[in-house]
Amino acid sequence: MKQGAQGSPGSPGAPAAARVPEQQRPAAVGPGRERDATVPSAARGEHTHGERPVPGPRAEVRRSSVRGQILDALRTALVTGDLKPGEVYSAPVLGERFGVSATPVREAMQQLALEGAVEVVPNRGFRVIERGARELAELAEVRALIEVPVMLRLARTVPAERWAELRPLAEETVRAAAAGCPATYAESDRSFHRAVLALSGNAQLVRIAEDLHRRSQWPPVRHGRAGLVADAAEHLALLDALTVGDLEVVRELVTEHFTGAP
Repeated sequence: MKQGAQGSPGSPGAPAAARVPEQQRPAAVGPGRERDATVPSAARGEHTHGERPVPGPRAEVRRSSVRGQILDALRTALVTGDLKPGEVYSAPVLGERFGVSATPVREAMQQLALEGAVEVVPNRGFRVIERGARELAELAEVRALIEVPVMLRLARTVPAERWAELRPLAEETVRAAAAGCPATYAESDRSFHRAVLALSGNAQLVRIAEDLHRRSQWPPVRHGRAGLVADAAEHLALLDALTVGDLEVVRELVTEHFTGAP
């Protein structure tokens, strides 16, 4: 979550396999070339030599679906530590591990590069960024600057029954924490915060806050099941404070939740 590109698919430290359904895998076309068999030649920029279009509905292109699945799998591997900070991973080797071509892996890694999770290493692959305590503290500070004022406003304006609707999400974080799976907890944690901020009606705020949240989830700040359980308990306490409109408690809880200190 330092060596060169990983070896064989079974090498230690490689992310757990995330098999993509066979029908979504690209078909090989010659040595070193692959394409999605469902994509018409014209869509790939190839000459059609005056061929007439084949009548009937256009075939569904599944490539973006594969890329999305791989992106989710790579994000999970970051949270669980299967992708280790400082190590370099090549798209072809990861593609073998996931059962797909290198192309969707490379595209997913490029998205992770935009998110600040990895960096491109020319002719080798992608290195997972080594994120230190200072960067995590900076992310926590930015999250607090954005979310604390919003939650204080929501505590003053949102009726109690709306907060009651979010209790199942808070309780789900508790169950996920008790299970001890970092990836499952990370997803439920984002879902709860996303639902709270969505009450603001500001879609841009929700998008930016979730991006910051995702970046702050690896490497995990709190280790082990006990840390996850403590983090999840803060969700329930925060929801109680929001319900009764206790602004001071809301401020303290959100600040502690992000920074680990009141």
